[in-house]
Amino acid sequence: MCTYKKAVTFSFDDGVESDKRLAELFNKYGLKCSFNLNSGKINGDDVWDCNGFVVKRPDPFDKSIYEGHEICAHGRLHLKPDELDEKELCEEFDEDVRALKKLFNTEICGAAYAFGVYSDKVVSHLKNIGIRFSRTVNSTYNFDIQTDLLRFDPTCSFADPKTFELAEQFLNNESETPQIFYIWGHSYEIDGYNMWDYMENLCKMLSGRDDILYATNSEVFRYFGLID
Repeated sequence: MCTYKKAVTFSFDDGVESDKRLAELFNKYGLKCSFNLNSGKINGDDVWDCNGFVVKRPDPFDKSIYEGHEICAHGRLHLKPDELDEKELCEEFDEDVRALKKLFNTEICGAAYAFGVYSDKVVSHLKNIGIRFSRTVNSTYNFDIQTDLLRFDPTCSFADPKTFELAEQFLNNESETPQIFYIWGHSYEIDGYNMWDYMENLCKMLSGRDDILYATNSEVFRYFGLID
């Protein structure tokens, strides 16, 4: 049995139509992602623009898109968490967790902060409702194990100019200390900035290694003993 010292995991936000193509790409290369969804926006009619690309929610919503990956909370209506009072936090996160749990018939133990913003009050609230980890948008540009999982900083965004350089560093890293390459983003950005070839090259570069664990966020954290 292989004992892994390195892991690759992805985290993508919002639950939009572009997730289908992204999930298919991850499946092709044996990679795993934690998708952070807004339960109150599923089948919603809100649209927005990303560099000329019209971003939409899947209509109708197809939960099979996410099979084999992890579902995490992202706030029911994608509100800024640090601006919410206690009642609003319950509506935004407690209801999001309940709805996602019911829809996907799975435990929801992770989250990502909408707009990347949070406060000590928000962190405490998530902890109290059973969320074990929550992602920020603050790049570390390293692969070090972190202990404050409710303020978990990713290595980088998939679109960061340093991503391929970091990927090469990670692949060549022979440290005996566990290392996590944690990549986040929005799938609609891949469409908006015509980055599908870029994304496939990144997936291909990172995949197929016997010494790397390819897993969802919670699977990686459990493997390295960060959560039980």
